Amino acid sequence: MALDFSIIPGIIPALLVGTRLTVELAIIAVAIGLVIGSFVGIGRVGGNRMVRIVTGIYVDFIRGTPLLVQLFLVYFGLPSLIGRPVPPFMAAIAAMGINSGAYVAEIVRAGIQSIDRGQMEAARSVGLTYAQSMQYIIFPQAFRRIIPPLGNEFIAMLKDSSLVSVIALEELLRKGQVVITRTFRPFEVYMVVALIYLVMTLAISRLVAWSEKRLKVVD
Repeated sequence: MALDFSIIPGIIPALLVGTRLTVELAIIAVAIGLVIGSFVGIGRVGGNRMVRIVTGIYVDFIRGTPLLVQLFLVYFGLPSLIGRPVPPFMAAIAAMGINSGAYVAEIVRAGIQSIDRGQMEAARSVGLTYAQSMQYIIFPQAFRRIIPPLGNEFIAMLKDSSLVSVIALEELLRKGQVVITRTFRPFEVYMVVALIYLVMTLAISRLVAWSEKRLKVVD
């Protein structure tokens, strides 16, 4: 069967609708992950042994299991515990946010540990508590260093969002599958889907590279 790229202009609007949902999922998931990961990352380097154990279990479990399995746990497994179905969008956000939180936690932990120990000692010597030292001295410096890795995490989550197509959430990949059922042109449609992903990831990669250079100049 000959390729027919003349269908591309007609399918772009539908794919852009899916692209919008893909971007929304990635932004919300990474935002949730940033909140979770900040607390977990700080807990990973804190002085409380029990907190380190609990946060370590969370990070190891999430990083050691596939996102698809975590998505199934939330979408198919959680309803059996709470007695009601979980909407696909909420399931996707929950699974992706929790997954992102574990990876962001390791980014935050590495960022905090990259700050010289003398900073904490100096802050404690002037009377600041551990929490105050972390809030006002250590974390603001570490945050500047974790921005580039956070950009990479966003790219990874943007691509991993394609997994939510298995629960019938019409992000970019699922929209492409729907379009294929109408056009019967899988190669052309999947090629356009791949190119849209490529454009998004390249744009974000360039933005991350630019921000990294800016931060180095400021340093």
